Amino acid sequence: MATTSHSRTVPVKPPRKERFTAAGIKSIFYQCAVVGVVALMGWYLYDNVSRNLQNLGLASGFGFLDIEAPFDISWSVVPYEPGDSYARVYAIGITNTLIVAAMAIAASTGLGFLIGIARLSRNWLISRLASVYVEVVRNTPALIQVLFWFLAVFSILPRPKDGVDVAGLGILQVNNRGIYFPRALPQDGFNVTLLAIAIAVVAAIVLGIWARRRRILTGQRFPVALVMPAILVLFPATVFVLTGAPLNWEIPVLKGFNLTGGISFPPAMCAVVLSLSIYHAAYIGEAVRAGIMSVSPGQGEAAFSLGIKSSWSMRMIVLPQALRAIVPQLISNWMNAVKNTSLAVAIGFPDLVALFLQTSLNQVGYAVEIVAMVMIFYCSVSITISLLLNYYNKRVQLKER
Repeated sequence: MATTSHSRTVPVKPPRKERFTAAGIKSIFYQCAVVGVVALMGWYLYDNVSRNLQNLGLASGFGFLDIEAPFDISWSVVPYEPGDSYARVYAIGITNTLIVAAMAIAASTGLGFLIGIARLSRNWLISRLASVYVEVVRNTPALIQVLFWFLAVFSILPRPKDGVDVAGLGILQVNNRGIYFPRALPQDGFNVTLLAIAIAVVAAIVLGIWARRRRILTGQRFPVALVMPAILVLFPATVFVLTGAPLNWEIPVLKGFNLTGGISFPPAMCAVVLSLSIYHAAYIGEAVRAGIMSVSPGQGEAAFSLGIKSSWSMRMIVLPQALRAIVPQLISNWMNAVKNTSLAVAIGFPDLVALFLQTSLNQVGYAVEIVAMVMIFYCSVSITISLLLNYYNKRVQLKER
């Protein structure tokens, strides 16, 4: 009788990677040497600058941040009055810059996607208009566009007495002093409405995730477009009414030669936001167009053969794949938008460059410290944008086995 023997297979472990090989030690040595050289150069530059400043009789250090600033600031969301410290001036400059940059980035991204899609439209007129827009805007310097919108548009608007009330209810008023909105004044009990809004947002996010998974697993669609507004609007509105509508509005009114009350955006701010939005939207539009064209035409054709509308095909099939090519270019455009906010100094908007690098530097000196602080801010914002969008870009990349 033949006997069979069953041999047991023993898994073989991969060879252990040696960490401290000759090549590895050499690589570590070179890296440490480079770090050491950079550190020595930094110390040498710092010591050299300090000695030169002392020889010239100029003070150095960051003690000037505690000195009182004697000047006023035309626009700020941070409370300020003459006599506050230069540290607060620095914080106000950062806040104003971030507000303008955020508004310009949001507007340029939305407009850029529309322009990019319009350039690929089958409608000849829409496609040509989008092409003309891109070519004109991209071939005009950003500073010229900032000056154009400030001098040729916002500066020639009517006086506050003859200003334009867009809705006729004081909700949106436009004049040569800026754009005015009502200010919300929360009353006692409004925290309950804020809690209801937070609950509605969380519920809407959970519903969206559940509906997406349900569609992937079963193919059945849930009417998110109908249920989501009900959650986000009806629930907080009901809580708001039941708590006695604890919210008042401060409407801008004309007193003397200007409007008082409410929220105002000065003409310089409006010009910077609008010009940067239009300028960077042209570049983002080209990035979107290139990203869409990188997707195989067969994707859209397959969706059309299945009876899917072109708008749905673009939103659900083409654009998600195009994002892999759009996001890398979006990173540079967003960083450029933040850096281009420094052009606001040309028309007098109190951003970081105008407040700190110009006015504060002229008042107290400390050029090296002030320039270094401004550079650190712009570098930090650019690195943060790069890290966030690179993380998102890795999430949307195709996973290969």
